[in-house]
Amino acid sequence: MLRDHTALITGATSGIGLGIAQAFAAAGCRIAINGIATPQEADLLVSRLQRETDVLFHPADLADPKQCVALIEAAETRFGAVDILINNAGVQYVAPVEEFPPDRWDAILAINLSAAFHTIRAVLPGMQKRGWGRIINIASTHGLVASIHKAAYVAAKHGLVGLTKVVALENAMRGITCNAICPGFVLTPLVEQQIDDRARQSGATNEEATRELLRERQPTEKFTTVEDIAALAIFLCSPAAANITGASLPIDGAWTAQ
Repeated sequence: MLRDHTALITGATSGIGLGIAQAFAAAGCRIAINGIATPQEADLLVSRLQRETDVLFHPADLADPKQCVALIEAAETRFGAVDILINNAGVQYVAPVEEFPPDRWDAILAINLSAAFHTIRAVLPGMQKRGWGRIINIASTHGLVASIHKAAYVAAKHGLVGLTKVVALENAMRGITCNAICPGFVLTPLVEQQIDDRARQSGATNEEATRELLRERQPTEKFTTVEDIAALAIFLCSPAAANITGASLPIDGAWTAQ
């Protein structure tokens, strides 16, 4: 299905982004990946993924708008086009609003929201010219609901959902869809850190802290998996999803149903 397409995935050196990159590579899609990695780590990742498909790694700093554009241009130069854009890169910081460091606010909005605007803006002309494109923004349940102490993350993810809707509307007649995937808790390093902090503060074991965290938010009491998210991203690029656009799709164990 994706053998003649190229996908660009940001934040693809670990966690959700890496899982998506692996799924798209297995589907035969050429992939351009971006993320934080040493040259040695990047070379190792590329060599692994190249067992499935052609791969480009680009170390763009997504906090810099010019480097966001350079990332798209590098992928288009290497592969001729970017057919699928998956904005996944994200960072987090937790503090009450009155204690939230302004530089952390700026960094989170730059990477979690503004970078998606810059990559979308750069990739759209080519998609519009070809009359086909798929843009998937990895948002969060926090793009739909809020939690305390996550002002910047919640603001950025709500903004990403809004950006998704605007891009979908502006390209509704151009063969381009734009959707947001909104995962609940996924057992990534970010969530593992939250569990560690919760266990340390409460004196509970990590297993107890994990159960408590899930019980509070996800009624299924199960983590959303990276594989779940990657499968949904693949589906959104399929012919069956051609009329799904402007959607914010929770994959959150009923978190946002409450």
